[in-house]
Amino acid sequence: MTLVNLSTVLAEARHARRGLAAFNVIQLEHAEAYAAAAERTNLPVVMQISQNCVRYHGALRPLAQASLAIAESCAQPVVVHLDHAEDVDLIEEAVRLGLTSVMYDGSKLPDDANRAETNRVVQLCRAAGVSVEAELGEVGGKDGVHAPGVRTDPGDAAQFVAETGVDALAVAVGSSHAMVERTARLDTDLIGQIRDAVPVPLVLHGSSGVDDAGLAEAVRAGMTKVNIATHLNNVFTQALVARLEQAPTVDTRRYLGAARSAVTDEAVRLMELLALR
Repeated sequence: MTLVNLSTVLAEARHARRGLAAFNVIQLEHAEAYAAAAERTNLPVVMQISQNCVRYHGALRPLAQASLAIAESCAQPVVVHLDHAEDVDLIEEAVRLGLTSVMYDGSKLPDDANRAETNRVVQLCRAAGVSVEAELGEVGGKDGVHAPGVRTDPGDAAQFVAETGVDALAVAVGSSHAMVERTARLDTDLIGQIRDAVPVPLVLHGSSGVDDAGLAEAVRAGMTKVNIATHLNNVFTQALVARLEQAPTVDTRRYLGAARSAVTDEAVRLMELLALR
C-alpha cells in the first residue's frame, strides 16, 4: 500500500470496530517515525499537518511534499491530512499538492456559515478525490473556549452531516486540545448515541488528555479516528533532552534521532492500543 485517502481507511477501521491513529507532523522526523510505526504494526496511519504548523514553517509545500514522499515509500496505507484548516485557500493548495484529506474547521463561524462553508469545501475536495473531516461546534481547549460540560448533540450531528456531506465528523465528548496530563474523562454513552445517529466515522480530538483505558473504551463505544499530538510532542521532547543530558553534542542527528526513535516506539504502542490488539 502507499498514499490513500482518509475515507478508505476510515471505512475499513469502522467496519472492523478498531481505531485509526492520526498523529501530527511538525518536523520531518515525525513523519519518518509514523511511517516506521505503520510498517512495524502493519496498520494504516494518518500524518497530520495543522494550519498552525504551516504558520510555523511559513509554508505548506516543503513539509507536505516531504510527508507525501515518505507516505509513498511506506509499505502500509498512509493518509497525509491537512488539519484544522480555517483558510479555504490553504485547503485548495493542499489539494493541488496531493494531500489526500483535509479537516475544514469552520467551528468559530456562526452555525449557518459553518455549514455553508463546509459544504463548499466538500464539493471542492470531492471533485479531487480528497476526503473531508469537519467539526460541529468547537472541541475544548482552543483559546479558552468551549465551556466545561458542553457536548455535541446527536441530532445536531446527524443534521450537520446530512447538510454538508462530510466524510468524518469531530465531536465534543469530553476531551480538550493541548492537555499535558491524561485526566480527561470521555462520555462513552454519548459517543455511542452519536455513532448510532451519524452515518460517517467519528473523530476524537484532544486525545492526548485521555489515558490508555479511556482511548480503548472510546473506540469500543464508536470512535474511529483518534488524533494524538501533544502526548507525542512530550515524548519527543523528553527523549531529546535525555539524550543531550546523557551525551552532550552539537550533532543534531544524535538527539533528533533519539527523539524520532522514542516517537516511533510510542506510536507503535498507541496504534496497537487503538486497534484493540
